[in-house]
Amino acid sequence: MFGNDAGGESFEDKLRSIASELGRQIERSLDNADIDEFAGSFGVDPATAREWVETAGGWLNAHTENLGDHLARRMETPSGKTVGRVDPLGGAGPHPLDLPTDEQGLALAALDSGRWAIEPGTEALAARGEGPGPSDALGIVRELRVRDWIGSEGKLTMAGRNALGRWLGAAALN
Repeated sequence: MFGNDAGGESFEDKLRSIASELGRQIERSLDNADIDEFAGSFGVDPATAREWVETAGGWLNAHTENLGDHLARRMETPSGKTVGRVDPLGGAGPHPLDLPTDEQGLALAALDSGRWAIEPGTEALAARGEGPGPSDALGIVRELRVRDWIGSEGKLTMAGRNALGRWLGAAALN
């Protein structure tokens, strides 16, 4: 699909060229901008505004410098063939550093205290002693395991204890 064209430039070379030109264009735009006039219209110190622009320009330059190579690598399959589309969220999933929902936080707290436990031989939570039980005994276990907040035996992992701490901290702020 993206083989060599009549000019001999490959698709990857074209991506590199486009990214390089984009970086140069951004740099030229920043160099030609009247920072003093722009800063004055917003009531910002021109020296501070120039510093911001220089910092932003350096950041953009650093991130666009290898953009063509990065895009070319992302467009290649393991077989070395290029593909038309890459799903940017293909590997996305729940993250262990997510902030637990209220239901997840309550489950983590109840598991940590021993008030709830995973029933032996099942994947469901059960209440022990007094107090309300879980509203979604199967679903909540799956959610906690996917995030690595509980282990196979139903005990909180280190990530689970940290998640519980984040949830408690967020609740204290509200």
